Amino acid sequence: MAVETGCRILYNKMKYDYFSTNKGESIMKKRIYALLMAAVMMFGISACGASAEGPQAVENPSVVTLAAGDPAASYFAFSNLLAGYMGDAADVTVSVTATGGAVANVEGVADGLYTMGMAQADTMDYAWKGINSFEGKGEKQSFRALGGLYEESVQIVTLDESIETVADLKGHVVSVGAEGSGIYYNAMDILTAYGMTAEDIDMEFLGFGEAAEAMKNGDVDAAFMVSGAPTKAIEDLAAEYDLHLVSVDGAEAEKLIADHPYYNKHVVMSGTYTGLDKDVTTISVKATMIVSADASEELVYNLTAGIYENTESVSAILTRGIDMNVENATTGITVPFHAGAAKYFAEKGITVPTE
Repeated sequence: MAVETGCRILYNKMKYDYFSTNKGESIMKKRIYALLMAAVMMFGISACGASAEGPQAVENPSVVTLAAGDPAASYFAFSNLLAGYMGDAADVTVSVTATGGAVANVEGVADGLYTMGMAQADTMDYAWKGINSFEGKGEKQSFRALGGLYEESVQIVTLDESIETVADLKGHVVSVGAEGSGIYYNAMDILTAYGMTAEDIDMEFLGFGEAAEAMKNGDVDAAFMVSGAPTKAIEDLAAEYDLHLVSVDGAEAEKLIADHPYYNKHVVMSGTYTGLDKDVTTISVKATMIVSADASEELVYNLTAGIYENTESVSAILTRGIDMNVENATTGITVPFHAGAAKYFAEKGITVPTE
């Protein structure tokens, strides 16, 4: 088991490094990383007992599937970082699977395709109630929260210095994420809180990279981006342009949080991006690990321990500003927790709902 754990953590850390910290690295360095990853993967398959990635039955006690996201996005990299620690604690192989993101992850876990998955707290709420991204799909309630990981900041990005407030977005071309995505509904929530509607802006449905390019070209005036800060697309913009973040604050933010408890107050700190010389107050939603409601209490207890007993090790590896700890692992989550996770948090003096 020691060999299995060691190579699994090494491989997962290398994948995290490759996908999350390769900005500015040479093509040769990236190729070396890729070759090393391939070698470790081959060793893992033969010596570590790792299985091929892909959907597997939740009932399989030796393999736990984790629905992550786009291989080039933060969910996938972060899932791979945690996989070794969880697998070691639960004495299982955690197989990380690429998916379409939070909505697909919730659906996959709820439908029994995966044991675990990454999702935003608001997407989980939509699924539980059968609203917004899950409108017409019915309520999805065959999953439970395992625990919150880090805050994903709602960052309203612009290169137009005349856009200083949310109200200033009126009449401008604004990217609101993919149509029907969690980011789209975050944007609609914020506009509503400020007494605006979708008709007050000219909406574009773009991903982070597309939105950044469109701003560079002058085709988009601002963009909603919801992600852990710093966000690579915003870092790249700030390195070349005088970038501004629009605050979400005051009575409007207070009402938004009161109406939608999965939002939290959040501050993007000065210095997070090149040229950002003051703190920017905004809101955030929590990136959360979810788990099948059918998973055993013992398994989920051990998986939970694998994450939260290793927060210092995870923080030491991370090169991005993610603050993960037991104290904030249970806030901003509106769906019930799994009994196994609840048992772990109870030992830390934290009571969470399981129904």
